[in-house]
Amino acid sequence: MIIQQAKIDDVEEILALQKLCYQSEAEIYNDYRILPLVQTLDEIKAEFQDYYFLKAVEEDIIGSVRARVSHPGTCYIGRLIVRPDFQNKGIGTKLMNEIEEIFHECQKWELITGHLSKKNIKLYGKLNYKIFKTEKLTTQLDLVYLEKINENRKE
Repeated sequence: MIIQQAKIDDVEEILALQKLCYQSEAEIYNDYRILPLVQTLDEIKAEFQDYYFLKAVEEDIIGSVRARVSHPGTCYIGRLIVRPDFQNKGIGTKLMNEIEEIFHECQKWELITGHLSKKNIKLYGKLNYKIFKTEKLTTQLDLVYLEKINENRKE
């Protein structure tokens, strides 16, 4: 498996993978209109202007994550996905470690997941992310905000 920066030519494959991976999240919340499932090709292409996309490749793209500096010193990480038949093999961890390395100058990394997404919360906890706030988005969904302070950052 290779982890490398995704290119604009990869967006269709990443979007298809995203829609496959977020089916399980939609099931948990009984909401098939969540943003990752309704995102359009034009919208994800536009994200390439602001986000750094990584892909995990084993013949095809089997995983992806994106990140950007949202305000000075903070890296926002979004949409960590791994194809279902490749999950629980350390690929998500490798993608997270790589994106943290790319954004190693940041003081902290932040991400968001849903309150019922127990597997996500468990993975992020193993990676030393801590919950710092929750926010009610809908009657069915609370957003859980997690952060990890960059202990290795050089001042």
